[in-house]
Amino acid sequence: MYRRWPLVRQIKLLVVRFLRLRGAPEEISKGLALGIFIGLTPTFGFQMLLAVCLAVMLKENKFAAVLGVWVTNPFTAPFIYALEYESGRVLLNMDYVHIPASLSFSALKSLGWEVLLPLGVGSLLWAALTAMTVYLAAIRIIPITQTWKIPRWPRRPRRRQKEGP
Repeated sequence: MYRRWPLVRQIKLLVVRFLRLRGAPEEISKGLALGIFIGLTPTFGFQMLLAVCLAVMLKENKFAAVLGVWVTNPFTAPFIYALEYESGRVLLNMDYVHIPASLSFSALKSLGWEVLLPLGVGSLLWAALTAMTVYLAAIRIIPITQTWKIPRWPRRPRRRQKEGP
């Protein structure tokens, strides 16, 4: 039954495509770690473009970098950015940001560095730690997954149309 669900099928196809990646495990691991690093920085909206450009410049696996960027998606981004902001705020010994009573442009503009600085520091810390962890795990796991034989998704037989009278 779940095979008829397009989202489940797409997720399985992405996993299969990732497991079937060709290349050296180091290249794939570095691409994945690069994508995770970029995905955990506050560059929302430019992350995939940034990941592909850096993967091309560093000659790493582009598909693995794009997959790594998806660590931050609409479901996980609020939690990740909140953790990064709080970590940066604690490291920099800053107070909590107080939302102004009037939401004018000048009031929001004054909040800029009070939010961006702790978010940037926290994101660099978490991005570096997570990218190193993912690289070390992936460099050991990818050679194992490259030996797996993944069967094709079973196809339903096509229904034959009735011939005319």
